[in-house]
Amino acid sequence: MRTEFIIIGISDAAEPHFPPEVLERIGKGKVFSGGRRHHEIVARWLPEHAQWIDITVPLDSVFNQYRRYFAAAENNVAVGEEPCIVVFASGDPLFFGFANTVQRKMPDALITVFPYFNSLQMLAHRLVMPYHDMHIVSLTGRPWHEFDAALIRRMPKIGILTDGTHTPAAIAQRMLCYGYTYYNMSIGERLGHPEQERITTLTLEEAAEQQFDKPNCVILQEEKADGYGERSTLPPHPIPDHLFELLDGREKMITKAPIRWLTLAALELQNRQSMWDIGFCTGSVSIEAKLLFPHLHITAFEIREEGRRLMEVNSRRFHAPGIDAVIGDFLQTDVSQYAQPDAVFIGGHGGQLKSIMAKALQHLAPDGLIVMNSVTSPKVSTDSHALWDEACRELGLQQEPPLRIKLNDYNPIEILKCKRQPSSK
Repeated sequence: MRTEFIIIGISDAAEPHFPPEVLERIGKGKVFSGGRRHHEIVARWLPEHAQWIDITVPLDSVFNQYRRYFAAAENNVAVGEEPCIVVFASGDPLFFGFANTVQRKMPDALITVFPYFNSLQMLAHRLVMPYHDMHIVSLTGRPWHEFDAALIRRMPKIGILTDGTHTPAAIAQRMLCYGYTYYNMSIGERLGHPEQERITTLTLEEAAEQQFDKPNCVILQEEKADGYGERSTLPPHPIPDHLFELLDGREKMITKAPIRWLTLAALELQNRQSMWDIGFCTGSVSIEAKLLFPHLHITAFEIREEGRRLMEVNSRRFHAPGIDAVIGDFLQTDVSQYAQPDAVFIGGHGGQLKSIMAKALQHLAPDGLIVMNSVTSPKVSTDSHALWDEACRELGLQQEPPLRIKLNDYNPIEILKCKRQPSSK
């Protein structure tokens, strides 16, 4: 069955301008689709007896209507005609737009696109701002993750598509919270609507306190003025231990900087997508991992309630947004809602190492790995390395040779690493 879509990008203007080729396609169309707002804008150009399919959520319902139309038309097509749906979409349909959705849900469809300017292009045009170097993030129906990564990477110019949750004010508040204060924010409201369009450039402090008409979009541009959060004030890597807020001021309750880096190397995070940090305490491993590998989804677990404040203080201090901190007993926590890990670091186990490893293994990606640091101390009655060996044997895990390190006057530490046994073919 042949399926064809003509997808036409339009602005919010009440009087859109269509070139002759687009008007010809509209005039020959029979079935049209788009949002209700699009219908109001283009209604005057639709042929008599045109059928309209509203694009509303859930989209599966919309695409089921499309498929029913094509199925019904397959055996009832007049000679020389092919079934086709003409879709109206905002801006450029290939820029986080509806054409992408059609490609994903109906990959065999023939698609012709007639684009208009997308909202970030229009905002850049109004600001007379070159945008070839702009990093684009969509927060429309998406979590903060990609935006957080752009901040951590210190992208100097960031274009953002917003929604009702990720508003300009919410974006500014998040940036201020994590110390990214060296940007200004330009907001475009109702772009393309001649009577309602408004362009505003504000400081983050100003934007955080205001409300803006929808739809809107944002461009962040780095300022060059000195100030807190400027790149030169960022700590080196590894972050010195004394800069962290510690649990009750106890220096031994943190993974030391050199060990931290060797641990991150053992986790192979450059090749991973999701990390679990079990027993995060001060949050040092999660924070260092997030800063070095902003693409990572990090979920950090800590049984002590004090961990909540420590993660909040330290992640803000070191400009590391996006770490999902979970307080409570890991063994009693429903972890199914969190991203499946392909790297797990066990920073604390409270004598429950075997049970923790077993639960982590239930959710670990097939090519995932588990890393733990074992401290050799005459004052500790439980030998973590022995517990690790026992757990690996019982769970059928393949160990890599441990790395033994003696740091200054601290007890020796072994970095332990294991993976699933390779499958036999």
